[in-house]
Amino acid sequence: MEKPILDLLRAGGLILYVRHGEATVGEDQPYVNFQNCYTQRNLSDYGRREAVYYGQMLRYWQIPIRSPIMTSPFCRTIETAQLAFPTMYLQIDPFWFSITKLAETISTTEQQQILKDVQKYLEVKPPLGTNQVIIAHSFPKGTALGEITSMGTVIIKPKGVGNGYEIVKQLTLADLATLGTSQ
Repeated sequence: MEKPILDLLRAGGLILYVRHGEATVGEDQPYVNFQNCYTQRNLSDYGRREAVYYGQMLRYWQIPIRSPIMTSPFCRTIETAQLAFPTMYLQIDPFWFSITKLAETISTTEQQQILKDVQKYLEVKPPLGTNQVIIAHSFPKGTALGEITSMGTVIIKPKGVGNGYEIVKQLTLADLATLGTSQ
């Protein structure tokens, strides 16, 4: 019998790859400046509420989260992390910006390098009893973790350095709210 997803999350050892909250304000400029939120798309009011709710749900279900929370350098991912996890440290990693490049026209070599680097991040096991949260961006359809809805979560089981990872399940924000009731 497969262990219920809530039990797996409470046990830890997983990576929760989360897409930021709904971002409809502004647009990403061709030469985005990470220190200037006006050069990029930002969270809508709804996206801010989604982020707060996400953090509340993880605390409600008593899912252990490891500090720091990893984020992309975009204002929308940082704000999502701050709203969802107001008492935790954030670690802004410029690498996660490269996920947005996968939707652009880039060379096969550059795409393969980004995907290889994604694997390196996702195969690292967090300490037992905790889960690592990464707040970043959706992938293009059919690439790596695929398309992810706003505040959607891909639950990943790292197999250890050099051994890859397994996608356990993908949850929407609504799925997260009903974790303990629908297995």
